[in-house]
Amino acid sequence: MINSLKVVAVLPAFNASKTLEKTFREIPKDIVDEVILCDDNSTDNTLEVAISLGIKHIVRHEVNRGYGGNQKSLYDKALELGSDIVIMLHPDYQYTPLLIPSMAHMIGSGLYPVVLASRILGMGALKGGMPKYKYIANRFLTLFQNILSSQKLSEYHTGYRAFSADVLNNINYQANSDDFVFDNQMIAQIFYQGYEIGEITCPTKYFKEASSINFSRSVKYGLGVLGTSISYRLNKWGILNSKIYLPKI
Repeated sequence: MINSLKVVAVLPAFNASKTLEKTFREIPKDIVDEVILCDDNSTDNTLEVAISLGIKHIVRHEVNRGYGGNQKSLYDKALELGSDIVIMLHPDYQYTPLLIPSMAHMIGSGLYPVVLASRILGMGALKGGMPKYKYIANRFLTLFQNILSSQKLSEYHTGYRAFSADVLNNINYQANSDDFVFDNQMIAQIFYQGYEIGEITCPTKYFKEASSINFSRSVKYGLGVLGTSISYRLNKWGILNSKIYLPKI
């Protein structure tokens, strides 16, 4: 716990058997009270590895629901367990679990209700091997998003995030896509509700076992990001009334 606040790490897993143990072993157990893993109908032995590691809370999808659908199940479970701080960490070891204490303290101390671990601050993305086309796309999309949302984040596309329970209880994340654009819809919802987002520098690693979407999926994701940004601005102007910005039921 931090300041008597319950800290929970959630792991959205899909075919993560080769990297799950290394990720799990590095989660600082003196800070994290519970670990929740959601197996999104993996075709490898991710579930068996999770059980062998003694992960107490495991959610299993009988059909693959996608990256966004995986997170929905995780956040629902985290809130059910009475979490105060929820940290979403990919189990593919692309992001270091060693940043969890810093991210949790930023929320637990009341500095920010949301913290993103940025690969762009400190040039961590290129040093870690991010493909140049992805880096360029990241920079373009982030600029576009900052302009339309009137914000100044260094990146919107990191998969390493921490939330206060208050944020998860007040944004309608269940209305979001089950695909990769879920992440950006969440950020849009967070800003729409008036929450601030803090950032912390994060090293990252690109290697064979790390999860990554291919070029065609990247294009689909990019178009989804552009659409989300435009929708956000139109909702702010009162031209649209999208369901993702409606109050959580």
